[in-house]
Amino acid sequence: CAPTVSIWGTGAALREFLHVDDMAEACVFLLQNYSDLEHVNVGCQQECSIMVAARLIAKVVGYEGDIVADAGKPDGTPRKIMDSGKLFGMGWRPRISLREGLLDAYRDFLQNPHRGA
Repeated sequence: CAPTVSIWGTGAALREFLHVDDMAEACVFLLQNYSDLEHVNVGCQQECSIMVAARLIAKVVGYEGDIVADAGKPDGTPRKIMDSGKLFGMGWRPRISLREGLLDAYRDFLQNPHRGA
């Protein structure tokens, strides 16, 4: 019997993922370049479904089992994306893709397996 991982909901809900290093760089960028009172959203303005993210994680870690959606569980908010237009208009852009971030995190986990324990 092949291993199975279950995700909540249909897997269709859309999410935006931003690497922590990109967030830190955006904060420094804003400290150096912005002094208005209005808030500024920080995001990557790229979204993917929970199922696509789960499959990407599986690929990065070498998981070859099945990923199944449990539609009996809630999807949550159908779509969560930031409007980062103001920040992008100032010239800032994230550098690290979701795939690159996952690869980096997984390499770190393999090198330091007891860090999170």
